[in-house]
Amino acid sequence: MSEQHKCADIEALDNDMPAMEEVLDLSELFKVLGDPTRIRILCSLQKGELGVSDIAKLVGVTQSGISHQLRVLKQARLVKYRREGKAVYYSVSDDHVHTIISMGLEHINE
Repeated sequence: MSEQHKCADIEALDNDMPAMEEVLDLSELFKVLGDPTRIRILCSLQKGELGVSDIAKLVGVTQSGISHQLRVLKQARLVKYRREGKAVYYSVSDDHVHTIISMGLEHINE
């Protein structure tokens, strides 16, 4: 392969690279997903919405600990919530979250 051909391939690859802002945002997403408690919270919400106390029971963390982690997950747009009177129910924000978790589990179980 000639040196000129290699450069053309590099230029094409460079054009396909995500913008630096996207790379930074993706890096932040993976940092959020890098916490075992947050992963367990997302897994607990895979089947539907739950309140903080139910998540705390499933995950084995205090309600205040769960609330803190839910704030992080909300900021990363991985979970959403709705109020019903005084009760607050959390769920994953969209199907992408299910896909990320499922693909990650599939990858590690290969």
